[in-house]
Amino acid sequence: MNRELKRVAIVALLMFLTLFAAATVIQYAQAEALAEDPRNARTLYDSYSVERGPILVAGEPIAYSQPSGDDYKFQRVYANGPLYVPITGYIPVNGEATGIERTLNAYLSGQSSSQFFDQLNRIVSGQDPMGASVEIAIDPVAQQAAWDALGDYAGSVVVTEPSTGRVLAMVSKPSFDPNALVVHDGRQVQDTYEALLADPGQPLQNRATGGDMNPPGSTFKLVVTAAALESGRYTPESTFPNPASLTLPGTDAVVRNSGGGTCGGGGATVTLADALRLSCNIPFAELGMELGDQAIREQAQKFGFNSGFEIPNLVEPSVYPVRSLDDPQTALTAFGQGDVRATPLQMAMVSAAIANGGIVMYPNLVDSITAPDFSPLQAFEPVQYGRAISEETAATMVQMMVNGVENGAATNARIDGVSVAGKTGTAENGEDDPYTLWFTGFAPADDPQYAITVLVEDGGGLGQEGYGNLIAAPVAKQVLEAVLSK
Repeated sequence: MNRELKRVAIVALLMFLTLFAAATVIQYAQAEALAEDPRNARTLYDSYSVERGPILVAGEPIAYSQPSGDDYKFQRVYANGPLYVPITGYIPVNGEATGIERTLNAYLSGQSSSQFFDQLNRIVSGQDPMGASVEIAIDPVAQQAAWDALGDYAGSVVVTEPSTGRVLAMVSKPSFDPNALVVHDGRQVQDTYEALLADPGQPLQNRATGGDMNPPGSTFKLVVTAAALESGRYTPESTFPNPASLTLPGTDAVVRNSGGGTCGGGGATVTLADALRLSCNIPFAELGMELGDQAIREQAQKFGFNSGFEIPNLVEPSVYPVRSLDDPQTALTAFGQGDVRATPLQMAMVSAAIANGGIVMYPNLVDSITAPDFSPLQAFEPVQYGRAISEETAATMVQMMVNGVENGAATNARIDGVSVAGKTGTAENGEDDPYTLWFTGFAPADDPQYAITVLVEDGGGLGQEGYGNLIAAPVAKQVLEAVLSK
């Protein structure tokens, strides 16, 4: 009997120790991670019992809580909601929060482990609990300029700071008013959400960081040019055959330059510099087949392709196919077609890296998080993602992009008295589908302060008559003029 009792006692002790260890891990070791996990519904519900911290732009609240006089105690309010919703997101009474409201919910609701003693002190001193404030990196001048310049186009504008990766503007259109999704009526919220979900303009998609991603078109030629120069086998003066059309090997597919005819209108060969400046497809198809898909893929990945980012909002990975490609498929990817897909933020990272001497900075939307007593909880410092190209290659590409704006395919981005570096893109989506229009670049080219990418969907309303220099480049020019004249 004593032996049996001893066995039972040992088993009970082991079970107790296991339970104690599990509880310790959950309550202490994993406490912060669990609290900050946006899937944690309990944390989300707890956030309604406190005054949620504000989200600030240049010190001014663009999202804040005010007393509601009902069971929820506070009503979330979004100032100029459609302008900032791609960043702030929203926190509904039913369903999942989005944007900063989701990713930094633990701080905004006062539930992060770093706020424990602050909240305890407020309770002891008789103060109501309150969440931390989040200061985001957005420049209100850049954000408003991007919104105004994009106008009625469906698309996105992203502006970043090349040397730090700070995201200074992020606009996505069509947009919507998040205030309609945070009213304290679950049925009304659900009806509004379903209407937005059914809207053919897809306003719930953040086109800056994901959604139905578009082919980058000729803006991807920057990546291929970088791969060529980094290989050591090519220079800007390297030449390629210059036919008026190119039938891809083993297929009936024919590649043509955007204007038809040969690149630049003459000559049996064309240089890499002129092919980029004039944005000719045939030389890049030839270059792509010479480089091979592996070299292009490796270069694209150095810029951030095939990787997701948390800024802290989730950025969907831009895509260069990871499968092995044959020559015809590689040729198409070399001018941003085929199965290549990109977000505006990713293409802004490409331009910013070129502007930053070849170093890719990790993009970031948040500057700081501050407790209600104004003590700092977290400050965000610039982080390098990695080196994409050498300083020499970057300097060479800066001049090639400047040439494209001064006397090439991106002339509508020119600004008097300012050297602008840029590259346009006009991407095909199907035989009869409207083109996707792009511009990516930076200014001033000799001291880059702003990198910008513009995406315009549906051909800017012109179907297949729209092109990057006609629609996207002027949008970029308008935004750059606004931020450079601050």
